[in-house]
Amino acid sequence: MTKQEKTEVIGEIAQRFSENKNFYFANASGLSVAEINDFRRICFEKGVEYNVYKNTLIKKALETLDTDYSSFDDTVLKGFTGIIFSKENGNLPAKVIKQFRKAGGGDKPILKGASIDTDLFIGNDQLDALSKLKSKFELIGDVIMLLQSPVKNVISALQSGQNNLAGVLKTLSEREEA
Repeated sequence: MTKQEKTEVIGEIAQRFSENKNFYFANASGLSVAEINDFRRICFEKGVEYNVYKNTLIKKALETLDTDYSSFDDTVLKGFTGIIFSKENGNLPAKVIKQFRKAGGGDKPILKGASIDTDLFIGNDQLDALSKLKSKFELIGDVIMLLQSPVKNVISALQSGQNNLAGVLKTLSEREEA
């Protein structure tokens, strides 16, 4: 690969990092070609993208970004490294990895590290926590439900008491007449 080609690939990777605020680094070494193809198919079906790059090119692309990813250098960017990109949902790549493992992938691919909106997670032991993260839209929905709950309670109390209130008022008005 020429220096010009490397520069183009670094620019492409840096652009992908900028476009996708959620990305995971995974080690899929040891999987057969058929298993890698199955993993890529699951990624495609779920709307995430899996690509393999050289660690030196990934490091140089990360250096061009505003966020400090230097903690990935020593631990994450060693050996075989594939990147799973996700635009919207930060937990989707973790769910894809778990789904593939459950379908017969064993313990591969191994999660090396992840960046979720510039928050860094390092190590395969983070996979369960990452898969349980709620997406931005799920959190917004939870907040809206929490805000609506008291209002719904007041409205239902007023509506259920409507018949009782009308009956009480009717009884009181009849008493005054008598």
